[in-house]
Amino acid sequence: MSENYPLLRLDHVGKEFYGNRVLSDISFDISEGEIIGLVGENGAGKSTLLNILFGMPVISSTGGYDGIIQIDGKNVHFTSPNQALAHGIGMVHQEFSLIPGFTAAENILLNREVLNGSSMSYLFSDRVSTLNREAMHQRASAAIHTLGVNISPDMTVSEMPVGYKQFIEIAREIDRKNTRLLFLDEPTAVLAESEAEILITALKKLARSGIAIVFISHRLSEIKELCSRILVLRDGGLITDQKAEELSTRQIASLMVGRESEKRAVTHDVPETPQETENLNVTFDPAPAKKKKKIRPALKVEHLWVDMPGETVRDVSFEVMKGEIFGIGGLAGHGKLGIPNGIMGLYPSGGRVKLFGKSLTLNKPRAALGRKMAFVSEDRRGVGLLLDEPLDWNITFTAMQTQGRFLLGIPYIFQLRNEYAMRKEAQKFIEQLGIKCTGPQQLAGELSGGNQQKVCLAKAFVLRPNILLICEPTRGIDIGAKTLVLDTLKEYNRENGTTIIITSSELEELRSVCSRVAIVDEGRIAGILPADSPAEDFGMLMTGQAGHDDEEAKESA
Repeated sequence: MSENYPLLRLDHVGKEFYGNRVLSDISFDISEGEIIGLVGENGAGKSTLLNILFGMPVISSTGGYDGIIQIDGKNVHFTSPNQALAHGIGMVHQEFSLIPGFTAAENILLNREVLNGSSMSYLFSDRVSTLNREAMHQRASAAIHTLGVNISPDMTVSEMPVGYKQFIEIAREIDRKNTRLLFLDEPTAVLAESEAEILITALKKLARSGIAIVFISHRLSEIKELCSRILVLRDGGLITDQKAEELSTRQIASLMVGRESEKRAVTHDVPETPQETENLNVTFDPAPAKKKKKIRPALKVEHLWVDMPGETVRDVSFEVMKGEIFGIGGLAGHGKLGIPNGIMGLYPSGGRVKLFGKSLTLNKPRAALGRKMAFVSEDRRGVGLLLDEPLDWNITFTAMQTQGRFLLGIPYIFQLRNEYAMRKEAQKFIEQLGIKCTGPQQLAGELSGGNQQKVCLAKAFVLRPNILLICEPTRGIDIGAKTLVLDTLKEYNRENGTTIIITSSELEELRSVCSRVAIVDEGRIAGILPADSPAEDFGMLMTGQAGHDDEEAKESA
């Protein structure tokens, strides 16, 4: 590369979709080994910009884009991802593109497999060659090792927790020998805090080797730590391009949303005082001013086990009181996601679960729904949504199937969908949750990831549940929308008395809305703490070090 030119330069890039201007006059550059942060609310234009830079077909099929893009000072115009890859550009999308039945090594080297040469291959092409699995194993191991994680190249993707899948996506891109520029769209959204720290360290190492990185994240602390410059998009325009050291996280948030980010008051109200359960390592003393009448818990889990690949639950017991917002946290792969998935019957499970004192039949999702439970999965595209159906259908479908709502006619004889009621209900939640869309008839698959997540929440709210289980409620959602979603959950809990159980990889998110947080370690609950306990106490539970200092003190004595 000539010293006179940056690796990538954009001059006045813009894009319209059917007369709707979504990107306007974007200009910036990035040099070799530089890491820049790209931030903005959902709908700010980040995804459209990445689609342009990576040559996604949706751009060329809708009229192309305005402006000029240069690599090493030469104009380029990508109309397919293969062209971008040939120029050394790699992309890790927010949604995974892995093959579940393939191993980590097979996914990392997909379409770049190492083959065993033979006389037959010289005669009949590589189609008759066999895979050199030893060489593939070594290359995959090297890419994984670069990221600083311990994942077996022979592990199949279907057995991996979500966090592992993210590392495999990134390993696939850095294995490409010509990669010079890497776009990462919310790479830490599915990672626990400790895993995110490992990834950030690895990205700094890649940058030192000369690879430039465009890092998109809603975790502003990560942006500040990792990036030298920060680009803020708002309403399709570039609001600022500044050095990271010149901006505070509050300033970044203000630039993103166009208003001062309000600091939310954190309260930890517990409707009823749960009894301590044996072997739970619970420390809880709310010290109520008045003695409350004790009632049975809304949810009681005893010795639950769940066979969820990558999120195995071995023996979990806890109680959640009526009207409580209860959090479940822990590192990826330790079982926190297995708990709600097992309770809802999505994976084989055993043990005992009681709802308001009555046993719940496990391994039958309809039984849970019939008991007025609702579930928001961490896998919004695979489990949560009907991507090829409109929003009103997505939001009301489960209530229609399990509660007989939004139907006209005579039950069990002749019924039709009440299209008017469906659209009205969908429009209500579109406005309440701030879902950015063209209306209730837009297809769910056309929305951004954050807005798809809001649709999943709306679908759960429509069920009017007594107990709501939510996995990763703000995954991939910008800072403004995250506040909206969390505040909506608190308001829904306050107005309806709904018991809410939130599973999240972000500890601070749990501490901001929950009364208590359970930490899962190796398939068991390491402890349950009040949300306002010191962060260090949660860290000790996550790393399996709780009580370790006490044991050492006893030994010393």
